[in-house]
Amino acid sequence: MRAALVISERDNVATALQPLEDGLILDLGAIAVTVRGAIPPGHKIALRAIAAGEPVIKYGSPIGLATADIAAGTHVHTHNVSSSRGRGDLDLPDAPRLAEPPDTAPVNGR
Repeated sequence: MRAALVISERDNVATALQPLEDGLILDLGAIAVTVRGAIPPGHKIALRAIAAGEPVIKYGSPIGLATADIAAGTHVHTHNVSSSRGRGDLDLPDAPRLAEPPDTAPVNGR
């Protein structure tokens, strides 16, 4: 079983599929990263350094902003990411997510 999953080549995080131990080297095909600290399954790991204020990309689209500098190989979760999805208190443009297919013409008139 793979240890982590990268959804899109645009992603700067991967999802742990099993517990990731400190020092483990993840070979994810196009990228290799050394785990820096234990990461629980289902949580994210930074594939590269992510600067504070930079978007965290999963599924090929932003899922939030880094609230602190995140080093490659470290745990990415609520302690260092502020979600921008579903927040009515932010005045953000209603831009389509990159992972969503473009609008297409109706099929069979529907």
